[in-house]
Amino acid sequence: MRVSEAQLAFFAARRPRKDSPHTTDAYRRDLAGITTLLVREIGRPLPELSVQDLTARTLRAAFGAFADDHAKSSVLRAWSTWNQFLTFCVSDGLLAGNPMGAVARPKAPPLTPKPLRGEETPEELLAAAANGARRARDPWPERDVLVIALGLVAGLRAAEMRTLTARSLVGRPGEMRLHVHGKGSRDRSIPVQPIMEKIIETYLASCRRRFAHQRFGPSTPLLRDRAGEPIGRGGLEYLVKSCYRWAGLHDRVPVGANLHALRHTFATRLAEDGATASEIMTLLGHASLATSQNYIEATGREQRAAAASNRTYRALDVIAGEPGAGPPT
Repeated sequence: MRVSEAQLAFFAARRPRKDSPHTTDAYRRDLAGITTLLVREIGRPLPELSVQDLTARTLRAAFGAFADDHAKSSVLRAWSTWNQFLTFCVSDGLLAGNPMGAVARPKAPPLTPKPLRGEETPEELLAAAANGARRARDPWPERDVLVIALGLVAGLRAAEMRTLTARSLVGRPGEMRLHVHGKGSRDRSIPVQPIMEKIIETYLASCRRRFAHQRFGPSTPLLRDRAGEPIGRGGLEYLVKSCYRWAGLHDRVPVGANLHALRHTFATRLAEDGATASEIMTLLGHASLATSQNYIEATGREQRAAAASNRTYRALDVIAGEPGAGPPT
């Protein structure tokens, strides 16, 4: 069987898993990127590339070339994708064995939370968005505030924000919850304060003013672009990035985090306020408790408490409290 046909069969077999569009796109990019390098390595055009050409030698060469231009995390993700694809080929009788065992797998980089820097940065960002700091050609502060709030008080991923509808917010006043279709089809329900209902309604009112000719039903995507269409992934990322820039807070955003920094800030504040790893796991929709534990360890509350107990601080207290006093004897 040709590689292109096998890849189509792989995606067809995954259809019952109901992968998110983001996950499917990532798989397609990983398969296409390595396939292009295999074509170059083997010297035959893609239509002639056979599953039998996927040997340990050709895959090692392709992944070696891929690693030259990509970060370790990208190589690891591609390795995982191809391991799943070739495992499918084995189970479907297309290959006798999975050659990925002979292809070096990078070690996973440590998962380090990347919250916004600065104790008051989240509040400053919200205030700037509400005041229309993002001086775009067509300012839309109602949408900016909603997107930032969804990250900071609900910890939503970009893909999760894009699947929200008007009916995602349910419950009685004081008991509101946000139903989220999460990564890996792990749906969850996040408690939020009634103010979120007001923020969403204010945003929807702005949509009705902007797009009077369109009808927004309760099941249509909540977040829209300036043309009234469901906002794309790139548009959402740009929106948040420009909010940082116009608020003068871009230097407080960890490199490469952008929208995800809002989610990390939500989780880090939970940990700092005493939430358990299990509670963080439930609220953020993590697949692993170890991922949630990273936020607790990263807060450094215990480390700060231990450092504060250093007996040398007593000497500094004396020096600071009694000007001119010498060191304690």
